[in-house]
Amino acid sequence: MKFAILGSGTGTNAEAILRAWRDGRLGNACPVAVFCDIAGARILSLGEKYGVPARFLDPGKFRTKFSPEREVAYVEEIKNAGAEFVVLAGFMRVLKTPFLEAFPGKIINLHPSLLPAFPGLDGIGQAWRYGVAVSGCTVHYVDASVDGGAIIDQAVVRREKNDTQETFAQKIHDAEHVILPDVIRRISLGEA
Repeated sequence: MKFAILGSGTGTNAEAILRAWRDGRLGNACPVAVFCDIAGARILSLGEKYGVPARFLDPGKFRTKFSPEREVAYVEEIKNAGAEFVVLAGFMRVLKTPFLEAFPGKIINLHPSLLPAFPGLDGIGQAWRYGVAVSGCTVHYVDASVDGGAIIDQAVVRREKNDTQETFAQKIHDAEHVILPDVIRRISLGEA
């Protein structure tokens, strides 16, 4: 299963995926490209480190979605890279029809909450402010809704009495780094 990783920032989840691939823990999955919508983002440096092409692609003028022509260009670039599957790992844009039709049922997203609770931006902050006893992360299929696609797996993180928002967030990120590569492996083997 050849896949592209899309990210918008530091790429810690992308690196967890690439490390799992390097270590032989992704089953039949193979990353063929890393794409980022932020010029100069750290995620782009992971390409050279792991031997996977990594490129900035201009997303257009909008902040949380693509301009229509740029969404089509992203789809073309992903297909040209040979990807048949797309993994959103900290990608901060809502995908619309061109993406969803180009990769039907073949786009997954990682979200930092136990969906359906706290969808959208700042899932960790939302959970923290609400005062939950547990939160975590969710890997789900992407559909036309925001963080509403079918859930594939979730990891639960307990909020301890001595946690700060930062330590709570770090525990959720640690869980993300385990669950996302594992879901990719399971999908590649037909187990998810």
